[in-house]
Amino acid sequence: MAGFEGASSNFLVATGGQNNGFFLPEIYSQKVQNFFRKASVVEAITNTDYTGEIAAFGDTVNIIKEPTITTYDYTRGATTTKTVLTDQELVLVVDQARAFKFIVDDIEKRMSHVNFKEVASSSAAYALKDQKDSNVLSYISDNISASAPDMVLGSDSATPAASIGAATGYIDVGFGTGEVDPIDLLARFARMLDEQSVPEEDRWFVASPEFYEVLSESSSKLLSVDYNGGQGSIRNGLVSSGLLRGFKMYKSNNITDGSNANVCMAGHMSAVASAGTMLEVESLRDQDSFGDIVRGLHVYGRKVLRPEAVAKAFWLAD
Repeated sequence: MAGFEGASSNFLVATGGQNNGFFLPEIYSQKVQNFFRKASVVEAITNTDYTGEIAAFGDTVNIIKEPTITTYDYTRGATTTKTVLTDQELVLVVDQARAFKFIVDDIEKRMSHVNFKEVASSSAAYALKDQKDSNVLSYISDNISASAPDMVLGSDSATPAASIGAATGYIDVGFGTGEVDPIDLLARFARMLDEQSVPEEDRWFVASPEFYEVLSESSSKLLSVDYNGGQGSIRNGLVSSGLLRGFKMYKSNNITDGSNANVCMAGHMSAVASAGTMLEVESLRDQDSFGDIVRGLHVYGRKVLRPEAVAKAFWLAD
């Protein structure tokens, strides 16, 4: 037993004077612990048809609007009235740019147990996507029509509104007296889009996790199985395998709130266009160290094409 203690003492931190030092093997996992990544919803709720037309930062994509044709009553022998077709355009400008740059040292590249270049590139790609998601959601919220048509419910106020349609305060979401059931808020969004003749297909709704917490409370009209298909999974922010009041339900931590109240949004996929591309990804030697520089440039643009097809509400839950 004494011999065993002497042998094991070679590995004690306090042991000194050993010719071979201490052999304390360390095992490094080849699996990297990735940080949690937020779901991105922009690609699911916007029109991305124009992405392939981007070649450089500052590009403009001219989108021709469908002409409005005037009809009139006609009687035999009457002179017909013509409608002159116009080529009114909406311009999507690629005015957003985001870059990344990192260095993989030669020592790391030769001695590391993981592929740092691959891991860092994946992290950079996520960071670019997440920033775009946050930017576009904020842009949509800032550019929703508040008049002709008014597509905003409530206001960014510290006091509750008297009713769901009142613009003098936030909508108090909940199930108590004077509060608005969240499913009724969805129904109002549906009515607002119906009144603008927005197609029912491809409608979406985006809100924060807090809204979905209220939606799933025991006093709600819905059971959890009604809006997640019993799967409990989220893919690209999609919460529901079916529709609620005609909307595909998305959850996002990137939705921008007001200074006093929270924000949720609803709309149609054709309402907003977003287009982006990785303009450059390159690798080159670093002049100041022994390592490879990897850098990239991502550019994108966004444009509200149909102001009548996107709406938002200011809300709070007690």
